[in-house]
Amino acid sequence: MRLFSTKNTTSFVSLQEAVFKGLPDDNGLFMPEAIPQLPDSFIQNLKDYSFQEIGFEICKQLFNGAIPEADLRAIIENSINFPAPVVRLNDGTYILELFHGPSLAFKDFGARFMAQLMSYFNRGNERELVILVATSGDTGGAVAAGFYKTPGIKVVILYPSGKVSHLQEKQLTTLGENVSAIEVDGTFDDCQALVKQAFLDKDLTSQIRLSSANSINIARLIPQSFYYFEAYKQLPADGKPVVFCVPSGNFGNLTAGIFAKKMGLPIHQFIAATNANDVVPAYLGTGEYTPRPSVPTLSNAMDVGNPSNFARMLNLYGSTWNNMKEDIKGYAFNDLQTEEAMRQVFQKYGYVIDPHGAVGILALEQYQSKKPGTTRGVVLETAHPSKFLPDVERVLGQKIEVPERLAILASKEKHSVKMGTGFSPFKSWLMDNF
Repeated sequence: MRLFSTKNTTSFVSLQEAVFKGLPDDNGLFMPEAIPQLPDSFIQNLKDYSFQEIGFEICKQLFNGAIPEADLRAIIENSINFPAPVVRLNDGTYILELFHGPSLAFKDFGARFMAQLMSYFNRGNERELVILVATSGDTGGAVAAGFYKTPGIKVVILYPSGKVSHLQEKQLTTLGENVSAIEVDGTFDDCQALVKQAFLDKDLTSQIRLSSANSINIARLIPQSFYYFEAYKQLPADGKPVVFCVPSGNFGNLTAGIFAKKMGLPIHQFIAATNANDVVPAYLGTGEYTPRPSVPTLSNAMDVGNPSNFARMLNLYGSTWNNMKEDIKGYAFNDLQTEEAMRQVFQKYGYVIDPHGAVGILALEQYQSKKPGTTRGVVLETAHPSKFLPDVERVLGQKIEVPERLAILASKEKHSVKMGTGFSPFKSWLMDNF
């Protein structure tokens, strides 16, 4: 398997180099040289494959011998070891629950797969590997859990102070061991900028072996494509076209869905659902991409004003606006609309949905209202609602159950390093600690 940068399509690196570097030297993003078309027989017989077998078949085609099959099977079996069930709300609306992993968020799929892949490639290397990751909420907890106590690998998580939920913060700041948390006095975009600047600082990278666990790392995106196939196989075969509605922040999840479609999964349409940070829906409507500082919302994991994966989306559609807007419809909603959707879903179906999933429900409803009854929609429920406990209980007016693995964090002591948005103090801290 070879990969290129979105800023240089003529120079290639191996899968191992792309996974460890995270970010190309030119500040682009790594992309596969080719996305293989999976056999029609595989698509038609998805119901005969387990979730792990689906992941193996995808990776076998995509990696093209980069990892021996026995090792690849072990990587997938050790990482994709929890389900992604589809829940029916009505004949046209289904929920893909992606919160059954250790950190209760969809990012467990990517983080655990990447941890296994990096651990495999890191065998025999005596130099310590330092993983940098910026989080707007769920990424940090998933990465912390995925890499916790992994030999030879340290993790540094940057998160915006006061802009993640209480339990999300505890997931980032209570593990210790090989996991450190940097509490940045700024936004997620500031955290992401620090990570990117670290990778582009040749003085720093010459002394510390750095890699990234954000969705800028191609290893995060690949396993996220698995659950589009897993969801499709669980739907009843009624012949109606299938649309996937993706609550979106940094747009890695939707990019993985585009991968799945290009591999042959018959996805009729994507819906990009955002909160007030609607840079991509605005682009889909006008053809003009105008990044701007993110604003805080109820659905905080989507508070991204300059989504990194937009560069990959452009590459996948040949930088052609008309092609992208045909495949992807974008909708944005405010917090009041989000809260009302949470209440409506609970009242109609008895289903507790988190703020991000509620934005997805709103977008799917708006899309389907134009052609009622013609499509089946799958909304990606990206995190367990208990991760946003105060808001969910306030909106629904009742207590909700908190899974034990999250509840036990509440009493644990937080440990973080407070820092501003300047790069020099961050660089100095890295040099002093690694």
